[in-house]
Amino acid sequence: MGKEITKLGLISDTHGLLRDEVVRALRGSDLILHAGDVGGPRILETLRGVAPVVAVRGNVDTDSWGQTLPLTEVIRAGAATIYMLHILQDLDLKPAAAGFHIVVSGHSHKPGQTEKDGVVYINPGSAGPRRFQLPVTVARLDLEKKPWKAEFVDLGNVK
Repeated sequence: MGKEITKLGLISDTHGLLRDEVVRALRGSDLILHAGDVGGPRILETLRGVAPVVAVRGNVDTDSWGQTLPLTEVIRAGAATIYMLHILQDLDLKPAAAGFHIVVSGHSHKPGQTEKDGVVYINPGSAGPRRFQLPVTVARLDLEKKPWKAEFVDLGNVK
C-alpha cells in the first residue's frame, strides 16, 4: 500500500495560467486538488509533475477536454472525506449528513475557510490571472494537524 495522503495542495481558477510560483508552493503535497476553471490539460499535466491530481470541471472548462472532468469528486485522504466542486452555491447535498469533513470549492476567486455544522469549507482562491484587487493564491492543508486549518499562500510572496 502507498504512502498515506496527509498533505494536500489546494488550487482553483488557473484559467489556463500556471505560474512557477504555484509549482513551488505546492511542492511537498501528497495530493493536489484542483477545484475547477482549469483552462486546459497542460495545467494538470504540469501539476502531476508535483503530485497526483484530482480535478473537477469549472464553468470555463467548456471545451471537449474540459467536459471530461467531473462536476464533483469525493476524495478520501488521511482521516478526512472531502467533497469537491467548483461553485459552492451548486452544492446539492448536506455535507455533514453525507459524512463529509471538508468541502473544497473555487469560482469566487476569494480565498477563505469557514466551518458550518462541523464541516470545514475551503476556497483556495484563484491561482490564475489576477482579477480585480483579489490576491493570487493557493492553499496547503495538513490533515495531520487538527483542527484542520488551510495555510493560504499569496503567490506574490512565494520564493
